[in-house]
Amino acid sequence: MEDFDYFFDGFENYTYPFEYSQEELELGEKAHLGAVQWISLALYSLAFVLGVPGNAIVIWFTGFKWEKTVATLWFLNLAIADFIFVLFLPLYISYVAMNFHWPFGTWLCKANSFIALLNMFASVFFLTVISLDRYIHLICPVFSQRYRTLKNALFVIGMVWLVAVIIGSPTLYFRETLDLNNHTICYNNFHPNDTGIILMRHHVLTWTKFVLGYLLPLLTMIICYSLLALQVKKRVTLTSSKHFWTILAVVLAFVICWTPFHLFSIWELSIHHSSHFHHVLQAGLPLSTGLAFFNSCLNPLLYVLISKKFQARFRTSVAELLKHTLREVSWSGTTSEQFKHSEAKNLCLLEMTP
Repeated sequence: MEDFDYFFDGFENYTYPFEYSQEELELGEKAHLGAVQWISLALYSLAFVLGVPGNAIVIWFTGFKWEKTVATLWFLNLAIADFIFVLFLPLYISYVAMNFHWPFGTWLCKANSFIALLNMFASVFFLTVISLDRYIHLICPVFSQRYRTLKNALFVIGMVWLVAVIIGSPTLYFRETLDLNNHTICYNNFHPNDTGIILMRHHVLTWTKFVLGYLLPLLTMIICYSLLALQVKKRVTLTSSKHFWTILAVVLAFVICWTPFHLFSIWELSIHHSSHFHHVLQAGLPLSTGLAFFNSCLNPLLYVLISKKFQARFRTSVAELLKHTLREVSWSGTTSEQFKHSEAKNLCLLEMTP
């Protein structure tokens, strides 16, 4: 008789059949999931605590305070993608904290998973666009001056969001809730009966995530920066570029955070054929998912720590905001004092009036 277990990797979990006893499953879960859950929760919570204010600050300054340029539009939309995602993180934190019980209903199950995929694809696509933009701007200045306009940038941004929505949309169809062992789980219902269709759809979505959401963008970024290093005659031109080190750090952070997740997701496909590494995947998938989620709070920190231009603009904007606030407080205080003085004067006049 088949027993059932399920993985919770944040995106692609659903019920798998295995050929070993329930006692072995329970022992494995007691040995691994306690520490894994706590570490995962710590990563998710830290991503939320740092990601919401960090991305909100980037959105505020790049979207409302600073001059609109092509570069600020790229970083604005990258921050928007991360901000939308971290806003949904409390749902996933609650899911893990309640031992993978989903009480929020089917529609939020679909929306939460869709937002996670949308963030992944939008983030890596914007990083790819930023890399291509840097390459064109430095290597083909004439072409860049002619076509690197705000109008064209807005068109590219629209296309990036559209493609990310299309690629992530299958989650809205497949994601469902299921009552299992007094728990409601949020999982991918690829097919209720046919195992062949389940495996095929799981393989297709996993490899689509890997190729379109990781491999091709990563190769594009590596090629762009390699060509920049080779073709720029004066290396100082490259290294002193006001965006270069920030972009490079953001790309490296994406690679470090997302590589384990994609590797474990591909490794997970082998569980259909062999359960030998089942416990490794049980621990690796939640941890790699937590590391991937943590990437959403890293970008604003990297802007502040690395980009001197961002630091200068941030200090200037904060100084202006404080100056404006102090001016309002001072004006309010002066007005209040004048009003009180006027009231006192009128009261004196009334008392003196016969």
